[in-house]
Amino acid sequence: MTGNLISETTRGVFIISPTPFDEAGAIDWQSTDTLVDFYLEKGVAGITILGVLGEAPKLSGAERQAFMTQVLRRTAGRAQIVVGASDPGTDNLVHFAKQAMDLGAAGLMIAPAPGLKTDDQVYGYLANVLERLGPDIPVCYQDYPQTTSVFSSVTVLNRLIDGFSNFVMLKHEDCPGLPKITNLRDSAKDGTRRRVSILVGNGGLYLPQELHRGADGAMTGFAFPEMLVEVCAKFFAGAVEEAEDLFDMYLPVLRHEQQPGFGLAIRKEILRRRGAIKSSAVRHPGPKLTGADHHELDGLLNRLQRRLGA
Repeated sequence: MTGNLISETTRGVFIISPTPFDEAGAIDWQSTDTLVDFYLEKGVAGITILGVLGEAPKLSGAERQAFMTQVLRRTAGRAQIVVGASDPGTDNLVHFAKQAMDLGAAGLMIAPAPGLKTDDQVYGYLANVLERLGPDIPVCYQDYPQTTSVFSSVTVLNRLIDGFSNFVMLKHEDCPGLPKITNLRDSAKDGTRRRVSILVGNGGLYLPQELHRGADGAMTGFAFPEMLVEVCAKFFAGAVEEAEDLFDMYLPVLRHEQQPGFGLAIRKEILRRRGAIKSSAVRHPGPKLTGADHHELDGLLNRLQRRLGA
């Protein structure tokens, strides 16, 4: 286990990485290396793998293990790697999570099991997972009800924060969710409760407002990670208006990328055009861009380049 672990004080941009495939649907190992290099060149603090964007449910157990090993080897300690370890079976989750940490992961991203309905059910599930992982394995809890259909209330999150020291980070993707950030920050104001790191998702679509509410950065997969990095850096340096202006220039592309069920194909195509990966293939079943889609993307990217140039 590495000593460079995520913690309550973690901030910045943890880019969520797709899994590169070739046109036949096999993992592209060369593109895995070039994608890691691309992200590191853009200045990210960390990389999160094997999440929803990484198409983890479409990978076999052996593929997940091999991809994780390759990313950690290529990164070689230059950035923190958070590994998505969610699994329908808790035994499988714990086994894979400990493998990830032994290989040098900085922490785990874990979502609640689908089907949990009540606060007690959500708490019970996560409490069991956190206890079995143990206090030395830091966890980022993925709060993404649009995918899991599980709502995690502030009350439940605070119970978990109070009860388990290895709950160190929240990946906030509830939507609308700005009040949740405010409520979590308010509940830790007096110092009696730990202030955990909050990194936000949803493509970064609401990043400036989330930073104003107390977020510590982003954990999302926008194909222009340098924008996320610079927006956060400017905001934390006090140049808030400059951060908002920069964000606004990228917003049309970011919004286009964030289409439910289709955005992954767009994101991968932009990464291909930027030289990060060879193919924009999404493993079947998954979307594929048409000629009209490519034409739309041409216009958006050309417009972005004109605005950046100006």
